[in-house]
Amino acid sequence: MRLLHIESDGTFSLGEFIGDDIPPYTVLSHMWGADKQEVTYQDLFGGTGQQKSGWGKIRFLCQADDGGRSGMRMGRHMLQVSLINKSSITELAESINFMFKWYKDAVVCYILLEDPTPDIAPANGFQDCRWFTRG
Repeated sequence: MRLLHIESDGTFSLGEFIGDDIPPYTVLSHMWGADKQEVTYQDLFGGTGQQKSGWGKIRFLCQADDGGRSGMRMGRHMLQVSLINKSSITELAESINFMFKWYKDAVVCYILLEDPTPDIAPANGFQDCRWFTRG
């Protein structure tokens, strides 16, 4: 399992963990966007990710982890799009099979609903979000 370690100054590094040596982490559950918009594994470490709209998901994790929402400073995060090498069919298939476990084992799971608008009443709008239609 790969985890993104985000420092308080915004820099990050990647850690690979196997078996029982996985530290506490948060996970972001979200809908994958178009390939041109999402920050891929290659973008993240090639320095081109910040130009993509999907970078907002990484910023969201940084802000959420800053003690604001959870009251904790985890520092390590799982974000499927950026941490799964989708150019490897084997890794992609293996990762999809492990996703439930990754969510289950996370200390905090954030759900990013990208499509509700501010004018929608919460009681009426959330059930129409794309996130609830995923398989």
